[in-house]
Order: sequence, then structure tokens, then C-alpha cells
Amino acid sequence: MSNRPRLSTSTWSLHRVLGPVYWDSPAKPHREPEYPYGPGNITLLELPARLAQSGIHTLEICHFHLPSREISYINELRAALKDAGVELFSLLIDDGDITHPEFQARDMKWISGWIEIAGALGAKATRVIAGKTVDSGALDRSKAALAQLATVAENHGVRLMTENWFSLLGKPEQICELLGSLDGRVGLCVDFGNWKGLSKYDDLQQIFPLAESCHAKCSFSGQSEPDTEDYLHCLDLSRAADFSGPYTLIYDGPNDDEWAGIKIERQLVLPYVN
Repeated sequence: MSNRPRLSTSTWSLHRVLGPVYWDSPAKPHREPEYPYGPGNITLLELPARLAQSGIHTLEICHFHLPSREISYINELRAALKDAGVELFSLLIDDGDITHPEFQARDMKWISGWIEIAGALGAKATRVIAGKTVDSGALDRSKAALAQLATVAENHGVRLMTENWFSLLGKPEQICELLGSLDGRVGLCVDFGNWKGLSKYDDLQQIFPLAESCHAKCSFSGQSEPDTEDYLHCLDLSRAADFSGPYTLIYDGPNDDEWAGIKIERQLVLPYVN
């Protein structure tokens, strides 16, 4: 993978712009469009060119924004990315529980199918959830499951990653133990917004040296009012750790103008990629 700081964004940051979602989960495979965020005004195929116009040349796609898994569509999307000069860094697999005591095998099969799609799309990486179940054996089940999924990912030419997300990886010690057991076969995406509380910055400081990607999520207290102090503090932690991956701008604020929210974050992150 390219080893340089760069601007990126996720389709989640533009879920109102994109409109329909094609939710798919292990328990309920479903590919019909749903419209919880409205009709949208741009398609996924049109997005790469629009991103390039805004000066962003790296993208992450949420699995539920992919309207089709047919090879003809996959090839269309690959061509749109190539024509726009946009790198597909990661496919974000946003469901499944690889630590579930009853449904682990089902969810592993479902996730493996999406890892195959990541490879077909030409993604550099794919991010999976390390587990949603929290019990005495969950972390060990996660280690074993991620080792299996890492093999699947390697067979499809993509880098497997996980994220500081959900309670199983709610502390830096859990992340360090998990990744340390996997001999470098699984990378880490660090999300600014997933951890809260008084220990947030100390905790992020401990895991940033492991980060290969960054979800640079800014909190907004109003329509266009970013929590700049928090955001810059997190960015400073990334710089102190010599982070050299994509800064994926995650806008999840109240303003329906998602391009405006991304622009605000972009201006704050630019000094860290130049």
C-alpha cells in the first residue's frame, strides 16, 4: 500500500448525497434499495470524478453503498475510479460478528464474501469489525477468526484491517494484545470519534503507532461549528506517531450539506498531509 499521508473520504460522509443504501447483513441478506437518508443526487459511479474535483483522490466505500456485486458493475466502478485518478483504499465491511458464540461461522462466511468483493474492486484493504460479543473468550475467538480472515484477504490481494470500534476493542491494551498476536497480518484503522471520556487522548496516543489508516472524524456542535480543539489534538497525536496513511475525512454532522462539512475538515487536515 502507498505509504504517504493523503486526503481521503468515506461514502458514509456522503450518505445523504448518495441516497439509497443496499443494506446487507449475515442475518438478513438484502440487496433492495432503501432510502433512510433521502433520494440522493449522485450515484456511486459518479462519485470518483466529483471527489477528484474537490481535490480528494482516495476513497473508502461502505459495503452497503454498493448497489450490485455483479462483475459488470464491479468493472464499471473500477473504471470510474481509474478514470478519475481516485485510489480505492478500503472496502468497509460494517456488519458481522466474528466472536458470536452461535453465529460465528455464518458471519465469517458472509465477511469472506465481502473480502472477495474488495479484491475484485481493486481495494488496497478491507476493514472488518473485530467482534461485537464481549465475554471471557471473545478476544481469543477474535484472534483466531482474524487470522483466518487474513488468509482470505491475502488470497484476494487485500490487506485486512480492524478498527478501535465496539467494546471488545474499547481499550488500547486489548488492541495491542490482539494485533500483537497476529504477527503483523492485520492492520489498524484509528477512528478519532469512537473513543470518548477523560482517557481518550492517552488511549489514542498508545494505538496511533499501530495505525495504517485514520478515520479523521470531527465533532460538530452546530451546523458548521467543528470542535476544532479536539480535532487538532487528535491530528497532533497522529503526527507525533509519524502516521503516514490516508486521513479519511468522516463527516457525520447535522448539516445536510455534506460537501461543506467535508470541506471544513479538509482545511483542518491539510497541514498534516503537506
